[in-house]
Amino acid sequence: MTAGTPLRVGLIGYGLAGSVFHAPLIAATEGLSLDTVVTSNPERQAQARAEFPDVRVTATPDALLARAGELDLVVLASPNKTHVPLATAALEAGLPVVVDKPIAGTAAQARALAALAEERSLLLSVFQNRRWDSDFLTLRKLLDEGALGDVYRFESRFERWRPQPKGGWRESGDPAEIGGLLYDLGSHVVDQALTLFGPAASVYAESDVRRPGAEADDDTFIALTHAGGVRSHLHVSATTAQLGPRFRVLGSSAGYVKYGLDPQEAALREGLRPGAGWGEEPESLWGRIGAGESPLTGGGSPVPTLPGDYPAYYAEVARALIDGGPNPVTALEAAAALDVLEAARRSARDGVAVSL
Repeated sequence: MTAGTPLRVGLIGYGLAGSVFHAPLIAATEGLSLDTVVTSNPERQAQARAEFPDVRVTATPDALLARAGELDLVVLASPNKTHVPLATAALEAGLPVVVDKPIAGTAAQARALAALAEERSLLLSVFQNRRWDSDFLTLRKLLDEGALGDVYRFESRFERWRPQPKGGWRESGDPAEIGGLLYDLGSHVVDQALTLFGPAASVYAESDVRRPGAEADDDTFIALTHAGGVRSHLHVSATTAQLGPRFRVLGSSAGYVKYGLDPQEAALREGLRPGAGWGEEPESLWGRIGAGESPLTGGGSPVPTLPGDYPAYYAEVARALIDGGPNPVTALEAAAALDVLEAARRSARDGVAVSL
């Protein structure tokens, strides 16, 4: 790469994660250029060519890695079970890597990848995009301002109503697939809790398979006691007929309640791209802050929701590679979340709280 030349990015996987999230965000990032898409699916190959006419398309990761000298970054948006072997191969080929969450099936695997990246002096970053959700950014601002006082309980829900399983590897009961909501949506809510309130000291979880024909967990609750004393109650579910608040955060002087999901995923699915007004949500969806009132009856004061900013993740990746800036999400941070997810799985299986 020469000065001013965009970093050439190879994207492995063009399903939901690759086509809806990674490819559009890479293409929208100054300093990055989507060079190659890897998918063996003919329909997805055609889709990639239609959406990015200048992109190269190849069928196998091996074909991409054979051109490692022509690339500056590899992004893994492939099925979970491929993350460790593909990240290992890319790092050994001398390429920086972005991996979609979860980076691995175990914390030990994540730490081994982190050690390999450190040994090769290469960036290894994890796509925890929901650190840039609009509601999460707003909550962080409230906490930084001390608006809630001392927080003692953090409730976070990522709930959906999908009474019929969709199938595919994400809902597979095969442990090798690393499917189920605990590792899918759970990766997000746990990462957010650890980012806000620090390490977990103990974990308790309840995990169920509720839908007829489902194989993997589709309704899971995780309770964390953080080392600093905050308790996090985290819900991930595909079986919630009435959705609860996305966040309810209770502190010594006030509470914050926020309903609804960040708008960025829906916008990307609709084919919209980052630009003016990106990540903004209507005033009707703003959360409310107060003490002793019910937000459902208009109590408390509205809190303007900050715009969501998924593009910031790849902008930070570009800065890290070009200028030596900080890694936006490290593999060791992802390993800490996997410690919690592994403990949650053990807790749900054995019916005990697990100390970390």
